[in-house]
Amino acid sequence: MEDDAAAFRVTSDLAVVQTVDFITPIINDPHTFGAIAAANALSDIYALGATPIFALNIVSFPIKSMPMEILGAILAGGAEKVREAGISIVGGHSVDDTIPKYGLSVTGLVHPEKLIRKHGTQVGDVLILTKPLGTGILATGLDVGIAGDEVEEVMIRVMLELNKDAAQVMSLFDVHACTDVSGFGLLGHLREMLGSDLTAVLNYEQIPILPQVWGCS
Repeated sequence: MEDDAAAFRVTSDLAVVQTVDFITPIINDPHTFGAIAAANALSDIYALGATPIFALNIVSFPIKSMPMEILGAILAGGAEKVREAGISIVGGHSVDDTIPKYGLSVTGLVHPEKLIRKHGTQVGDVLILTKPLGTGILATGLDVGIAGDEVEEVMIRVMLELNKDAAQVMSLFDVHACTDVSGFGLLGHLREMLGSDLTAVLNYEQIPILPQVWGCS
């Protein structure tokens, strides 16, 4: 399926969900980077309505040009975020690379009838965003030097937040479709959810946007 993760039905009441996601550093602090990367990977499991059960590390690191303490901090940050999700990292794989990269392969479980796909949107559905938009713009602003420490703190706070609580609330309702809004932005992901048969009406004033975004435009 073309969703945020792959799902495999094991029995009539059990499906295994599997995803993999890794990113390059978006901030200078290695511990925080590891935690953000882990939260990002876990989000794909939550988006399908599944519960994560364990994770594997995926890491690339330039072992000849960067101190190993940095790698240790990245892994520690990822492990801390995974513990917050209530699961463990049970292994992983690493390679020597010129650019650091970190993420997780996460396994989860869900009842097949409670699996939430990206393409299940129906006429009359209401779009709900569980986080404010704008972290991508803030990251770019930091990268080019037009945003400062205060902006970085806001961006980090949002990106560190697990979607665990939002997923638990979602499980209480009849949700037809869900996705993790990330690199393609709201419009890109919404287009995937709508397909070729549906359209959506967005009220700009009701879209939660981090106010610091306007200083980076």
